[in-house]
Amino acid sequence: MVVVFFHSTLDAWPSTFPSAVAENQPLRGERTEQNRMTITRSFGEYNSRLREFINTSNRGEAGFNELALALFALQFAHVEPYRRLCLSRQATPDKVNCWTEIPPMPTAAFKEFELTSLPAEERVMVFHSSGTTRQRPSRHYHSVESLAIYEASLLPWFQAHLLPNPAPRRGDQGGQPSTCPPATLPMNLPPHPFPLPLRGGEGARRAGEGAGSWLRCAILKSWWLPLKPITPSLSPSEGERVPEGRVRGVVRGSDVRSAFIILTPSPALAPHSSLAHMFETARRSFGSQDSLFAGRTDADRGWTLDYDAAFGALRKATETRRPAVVLGTAFSFVQLLDCLAQNNLAFHLPAGSRVMETGGYKGRSRSLPRAELHALITRRLGIPSSRIVCEYGMSELSSQAYDWKARNEDRGTRNAARIFRFPPWARARIVSPETGGEVAEGETGLIRVYDLANVRSLMAVQTEDLGVRRGSAFELIGRAALEEPRGCSLMAG
Repeated sequence: MVVVFFHSTLDAWPSTFPSAVAENQPLRGERTEQNRMTITRSFGEYNSRLREFINTSNRGEAGFNELALALFALQFAHVEPYRRLCLSRQATPDKVNCWTEIPPMPTAAFKEFELTSLPAEERVMVFHSSGTTRQRPSRHYHSVESLAIYEASLLPWFQAHLLPNPAPRRGDQGGQPSTCPPATLPMNLPPHPFPLPLRGGEGARRAGEGAGSWLRCAILKSWWLPLKPITPSLSPSEGERVPEGRVRGVVRGSDVRSAFIILTPSPALAPHSSLAHMFETARRSFGSQDSLFAGRTDADRGWTLDYDAAFGALRKATETRRPAVVLGTAFSFVQLLDCLAQNNLAFHLPAGSRVMETGGYKGRSRSLPRAELHALITRRLGIPSSRIVCEYGMSELSSQAYDWKARNEDRGTRNAARIFRFPPWARARIVSPETGGEVAEGETGLIRVYDLANVRSLMAVQTEDLGVRRGSAFELIGRAALEEPRGCSLMAG
């Protein structure tokens, strides 16, 4: 167990600091000639440069460093608590020459300070960290423009890991997923589609034979209807194709949308959840018209599952034989799987279906080792491990890391260690909690993230998560045991 203590070093520095400067005023101090080319005078100018970086295929280390230094200078000038931290460490824009030298802010500071460059009148949304209602949440403020950057960062990396290749491969039928046979081929369907009731380990009976006798979960109500034989059709209905140019450089007009079955509340029910916003952004850009949120909130604002909605969506996916994308937290999957087990049920979702699992349990369900959770997903939903993708993200960031590209199924088996990678516009370093320096390859430390898409907040974020360094990527271990800092101790040098 790693225990990290923070201490204050602010007493050695003046108690007053320069006030924030207007966005377009020159920065204080002289910059070195090496850094002079990174000066960006406004956040709008930086956003334009970042979009070009995201959309280009030629992203070098020098380009990342230039953008990082430019954003550091802007955030140093406009986020007063962060400027205090940097001054306590004698790290100013005129002295910092490499992105690895930019001071990170601990995630706990997002609970204590308003770490934003946005004036109050420009804030249209705030994301809160998850936790109990008694805990003070982290706050990440967004404007219309910063949300657009958030989504520009989210969409291409999400698609690269969760969705099929945009370009149809040889043998595909008009852009249909290559894992689904053309509708004209015989599919040898049973008299009724799934879900199948499981009987021990001996297989399954056909659905429809005495269905009521094995529906034991009291929560299940209207989703089970008399099943009828279906004629599978893979032709998307009107409006099911992704509009041409919907997301620049990401989607194509020939792609067929999948139904997104989202096991969390919608943004309307969880307006401060960055995860709900992320899922809604992906659903809006990539999901079919019958995609849905199957999560609800209870009286204490905790997240629960609407089993009727979830089971109905899973049933529809099996009937239409169109691949689905199931997205949720670890605890929402456990809730779903436990209810399936109580009813001795299993769905067999169509080939090409995928799962995205993220987050921990937070006391909302029983905890399972990840390998066991994924084995249950395969058993109860029929989705192989090679189609299960894990995501690492947090409300304080604007980019996400994934451990596997589901489209790599034909390229061999995945590494059991599950190595996470951020997109090229973000970097992760594994650092020693004692020295703050990067650990050696294969060693364990705290995950530190530099996210160029975190424009109006802070780019450099020190997390409380432990990881093992795997080159420029990391293996996620879990949460470190931290003594949470308060107030001035967050500015420790």
